[in-house]
Amino acid sequence: MIPAVQSVVGTGYLPGIQNIKNTQATDGAGFGSALAGAVDNLQALQSTSNTLAVQAVTGNLSDIHSATIASTRAQVTLELVAAVRNKGVDAFNEIMRMQA
Repeated sequence: MIPAVQSVVGTGYLPGIQNIKNTQATDGAGFGSALAGAVDNLQALQSTSNTLAVQAVTGNLSDIHSATIASTRAQVTLELVAAVRNKGVDAFNEIMRMQA
Protein backbone atom coordinates (compact mmCIF):
# COMPACT_ATOMS: atom_id res chain seq x y z
CA MET A 1 0.00 0.00 0.00
CA ILE A 2 1.23 3.54 -0.72
CA PRO A 3 2.77 5.02 2.45
CA ALA A 4 0.64 8.18 2.33
CA VAL A 5 -2.54 6.14 1.96
CA GLN A 6 -1.40 3.70 4.63
CA SER A 7 -0.84 6.57 7.06
CA VAL A 8 -4.38 7.90 6.53
CA VAL A 9 -5.90 4.41 6.68
CA GLY A 10 -4.01 3.57 9.86
CA THR A 11 -5.23 6.68 11.66
CA GLY A 12 -8.87 5.64 11.69
CA TYR A 13 -10.08 8.34 9.29
CA LEU A 14 -11.41 5.64 6.98
CA PRO A 15 -12.63 2.81 9.20
CA GLY A 16 -14.14 0.84 6.33
CA ILE A 17 -10.70 0.39 4.76
CA GLN A 18 -8.84 -0.80 7.88
CA ASN A 19 -8.56 -4.48 6.90
CA ILE A 20 -8.01 -4.11 3.17
CA LYS A 21 -4.90 -6.35 3.24
CA ASN A 22 -6.87 -9.29 4.69
CA THR A 23 -9.59 -9.37 2.03
CA GLN A 24 -9.76 -11.75 -0.91
CA ALA A 25 -11.33 -11.36 -4.32
CA THR A 26 -15.12 -11.46 -3.93
CA ASP A 27 -18.14 -10.15 -5.76
CA GLY A 28 -17.21 -6.52 -4.94
CA ALA A 29 -19.52 -6.13 -1.95
CA GLY A 30 -16.53 -5.62 0.35
CA PHE A 31 -15.21 -2.78 -1.77
CA GLY A 32 -18.63 -1.20 -1.91
CA SER A 33 -19.10 -1.38 1.85
CA ALA A 34 -15.58 -0.02 2.45
CA LEU A 35 -16.26 2.90 0.12
CA ALA A 36 -19.64 3.54 1.73
CA GLY A 37 -17.99 3.53 5.17
CA ALA A 38 -15.37 5.99 3.93
CA VAL A 39 -18.05 8.32 2.56
CA ASP A 40 -20.01 8.13 5.83
CA ASN A 41 -16.86 8.95 7.78
CA LEU A 42 -16.11 11.81 5.39
CA GLN A 43 -19.55 13.27 6.05
CA ALA A 44 -18.94 13.07 9.81
CA LEU A 45 -15.55 14.76 9.46
CA GLN A 46 -17.05 17.54 7.33
CA SER A 47 -19.86 18.05 9.83
CA THR A 48 -17.38 18.33 12.69
CA SER A 49 -15.26 20.73 10.65
CA ASN A 50 -18.27 22.91 9.85
CA THR A 51 -19.38 22.98 13.50
CA LEU A 52 -15.92 24.00 14.70
CA ALA A 53 -15.64 26.63 11.95
CA VAL A 54 -18.92 28.21 13.03
CA GLN A 55 -17.75 28.18 16.65
CA ALA A 56 -14.48 29.83 15.61
CA VAL A 57 -16.25 32.56 13.66
CA THR A 58 -18.71 33.33 16.45
CA GLY A 59 -15.96 33.40 19.07
CA ASN A 60 -17.20 30.35 20.98
CA LEU A 61 -14.09 28.28 20.27
CA SER A 62 -11.17 28.66 22.68
CA ASP A 63 -8.69 26.56 20.64
CA ILE A 64 -8.50 27.50 16.95
CA HIS A 65 -6.10 24.61 16.34
CA SER A 66 -8.89 22.06 16.71
CA ALA A 67 -10.87 23.80 13.95
CA THR A 68 -7.81 23.89 11.69
CA ILE A 69 -7.03 20.22 12.30
CA ALA A 70 -10.64 19.18 11.70
CA SER A 71 -10.72 21.16 8.46
CA THR A 72 -7.47 19.60 7.25
CA ARG A 73 -8.66 16.09 8.14
CA ALA A 74 -11.85 16.62 6.17
CA GLN A 75 -9.93 18.00 3.19
CA VAL A 76 -7.39 15.17 3.08
CA THR A 77 -10.10 12.54 3.46
CA LEU A 78 -12.15 14.13 0.68
CA GLU A 79 -9.13 14.10 -1.62
CA LEU A 80 -8.48 10.42 -0.81
CA VAL A 81 -12.09 9.37 -1.38
CA ALA A 82 -12.18 11.34 -4.65
CA ALA A 83 -8.95 9.68 -5.81
CA VAL A 84 -10.31 6.21 -5.06
CA ARG A 85 -13.53 7.08 -6.89
CA ASN A 86 -11.61 8.37 -9.90
CA LYS A 87 -9.48 5.23 -10.05
CA GLY A 88 -12.62 3.10 -9.85
CA VAL A 89 -14.22 5.01 -12.72
CA ASP A 90 -11.01 4.71 -14.76
CA ALA A 91 -10.90 0.96 -14.13
CA PHE A 92 -14.57 0.61 -15.10
CA ASN A 93 -14.00 2.56 -18.32
CA GLU A 94 -10.98 0.43 -19.14
CA ILE A 95 -12.99 -2.77 -18.62
CA MET A 96 -15.76 -1.43 -20.83
CA ARG A 97 -13.23 -0.75 -23.62
CA MET A 98 -12.04 -4.36 -23.62
CA GLN A 99 -13.25 -6.49 -26.46
CA ALA A 100 -14.73 -9.90 -25.85
